[in-house]
Amino acid sequence: MGTAVMDMIETYPADLGGVDRQKLARCIEECMACMQACTACADSCLSESKVSELVTCIRTGMDCADICATTAAVLSRHTGYDANITRSQLQACATACRSCADECERHASMYEHCRACAEMCRRCQRACEELLRSLG
Repeated sequence: MGTAVMDMIETYPADLGGVDRQKLARCIEECMACMQACTACADSCLSESKVSELVTCIRTGMDCADICATTAAVLSRHTGYDANITRSQLQACATACRSCADECERHASMYEHCRACAEMCRRCQRACEELLRSLG
């Protein structure tokens, strides 16, 4: 049984060219999961007693969440595909995920939500980089 993302990719009526459907589906799924993790982590940071020390973490997480959501949307659209936009968006997402993971790791020993978010960001970063490499 496939995932909802893969099910939708499989129903696309036109040819996707040389895009690896498995890597595409994984990247979309990781972007959506990372968006949720970053949003939840930023919200959790706002609830911490030392919130003033987490301003950069909150901002980085919110930026990463927005970039991941946009990346998932761009990757879900295939009609009129522009490889340059896709590559640029994947690069931006990998960069945002790396920055967010680096920032969250600074707080991971004190805050479990930051540890979990950093892990999710690294997964998304890898998925973006793998899809980017497969696009040539």
